[in-house]
Amino acid sequence: MTDTGNHFAELKETQKRGQATEALLKAEFVVRDIPVLVPEYDNEPYDFVVEIDDSFYKIQAKTAYPDANNETVYFETVSTRARSDGYVRSGYEEAIDFFAVHNPELGEYYLIPIEEAADGKMQIRFVEPKNNQRKGINWHEDYLIDAVLSSLRTVKVD
Repeated sequence: MTDTGNHFAELKETQKRGQATEALLKAEFVVRDIPVLVPEYDNEPYDFVVEIDDSFYKIQAKTAYPDANNETVYFETVSTRARSDGYVRSGYEEAIDFFAVHNPELGEYYLIPIEEAADGKMQIRFVEPKNNQRKGINWHEDYLIDAVLSSLRTVKVD
């Protein structure tokens, strides 16, 4: 585990982990010279917006957690809010463009288009499955932030 991952693991409160994840993800865009815009209020369905080649993308920050076998990480693709009558879960379809995901176990950052995200929970695999399954697997290298960003950036011709 990375130093950041070790510090992250010491954060026991869910809200603090969420705040740390969001800060780390924003920094990942900033160090790549990508402007980050933050909504004035905290009640938007997205956490921040990034501008890439004059296009704006709404981002929802998420933390990835390891599975029991430490072969995949997963994150929730729904929002859970507490109400007086219980919890309400809702999806992000048509509200965001990407999930930006921090994997503190490996120190990796992923960018997943909303249309590729699973319903409810998404797993990202970084270890070969024992049964050699290949179909339907979300491989971590396909969603690494730089891999996805390179497909979003346009080639500028002078």
